[in-house]
Amino acid sequence: MITGWCSDWFCVEIVKFKGHKNVKATHRTTIEITREPELTPRGDCIIGVSADKGPRDFNPRFKEMIKVPGATVIALLLTERGDADFIKGFGDPGLSLSDPNRIIIRKSSYVAPNTVMVRASKAARSLNRSLVENLQKECRGLAVFVVIGKKVEELEEASEVLVSIKDGLIGFRRFS
Repeated sequence: MITGWCSDWFCVEIVKFKGHKNVKATHRTTIEITREPELTPRGDCIIGVSADKGPRDFNPRFKEMIKVPGATVIALLLTERGDADFIKGFGDPGLSLSDPNRIIIRKSSYVAPNTVMVRASKAARSLNRSLVENLQKECRGLAVFVVIGKKVEELEEASEVLVSIKDGLIGFRRFS
């Protein structure tokens, strides 16, 4: 199974995880997915457990691109029941993506080893509630992270062209 790929101007990382009965998704500033198998009721930002990777496992090219000033980061969260939500944010030159266990999306500009996106458009409490309800039923989930590491002016020379980003769907078209 493909778990990520890169081009000269974008990289994609796919993280598989599962929901948990204690998912609350009520935190006002963050969203977290963890490799830990359990979740206590206190973890109000955690939406998924038993992730198949942490930021440390991301492609080195993804980690490089996320540090480009102005890099855009898009996260698409999905469940096996078809629920989805879309988050847009940014990379930062200070991101190390070195944490082995925790993937955190932040509305703030705070950077830590587990941060994969800053200035995010949503936090846990803003997520689609049907997605949250199905994660509470221990549904399987996917987090698809796309980092666009070039400025729009530079995209004209890329071999792939981002066709559209609408309602959480990302369309690509390849030109030879």
